[in-house]
Amino acid sequence: MRSSFLPLPLALTARLSPVVVLATAGWALTSGPFAAPSAAEHKEGQKTGTQSASAPATAAASKTYAAAPAPCGSLAKKTITSLVPGAKTAGKEIPSTDTKLRRTCSWNALKGYDYRWLDVSFELADTDEAAQKSYKETVTEKSGGGDVPGLGDSAYSVVNLTTEDKQQTREGVVVVRASNALVTITYNGSDFETKKAPSTDEINKGAIKAAKEAVAALGAGR
Repeated sequence: MRSSFLPLPLALTARLSPVVVLATAGWALTSGPFAAPSAAEHKEGQKTGTQSASAPATAAASKTYAAAPAPCGSLAKKTITSLVPGAKTAGKEIPSTDTKLRRTCSWNALKGYDYRWLDVSFELADTDEAAQKSYKETVTEKSGGGDVPGLGDSAYSVVNLTTEDKQQTREGVVVVRASNALVTITYNGSDFETKKAPSTDEINKGAIKAAKEAVAALGAGR
């Protein structure tokens, strides 16, 4: 006969808490610089009296995405109920210091003995180049995965298995760069009865499905 209550490993118990620690990629979110005029321009200005004493060196780079979409509305309800059975489809948005540039939503639930956790995160950089640099740094840090073709400008997926107190947890991460935006999906699961984790295929396909919908939501809110 199954026991009604099973002790949870400390790491997984912590994941059931609504408090989530977010790791940012360290992007420099700054506006384009303004430069003083050259000596020749200054001299010419003195001669004619028509040129300004200072002028922008270059126009500010235009952004494909100027604001992060509402993350909790980025996935279809049927996708949430499929990936995180028992979770409230409304999700929980994580507080951010700047919701225009960085927004994250989280869903988690324990149904029977099966636990699932899903995060969707949007981060915006000033330029495509800054986003690409952050993307490359993230991919390098999370080595061992592979490219996901046909998703954004570039996409990467990796799945890892961890074991603590004989309890397995399998986590998949999908990172997508779309112009100046970075979309990150984190999806993991455990079975507290068997102590086993969901298959790599299940976690990987689930994370990629969520990533596709999140990127679509990014484009829809442009």
